[in-house]
Amino acid sequence: MPAFVGAVQVVNISSSGVFNIGDVFQIHPISSTKVFAGAGSFNTADQVKVINELSSTNTFDADLVDQGIGFTL
Repeated sequence: MPAFVGAVQVVNISSSGVFNIGDVFQIHPISSTKVFAGAGSFNTADQVKVINELSSTNTFDADLVDQGIGFTL
């Protein structure tokens, strides 16, 4: 179904954001990120108590490509 849109002002779109006006079949941003996090990471609460006696995060990555983002259009 066609969409009729009036004036649009775009102030900011983040690097991984998608902007669309009108009909669309599929929307997906094309970006990838690798995150290394150790014990006690990504905790969210009002009061967090984390006790890590010994913690080690292995950031060694032997392969060159994990998952490609090619052919995603």
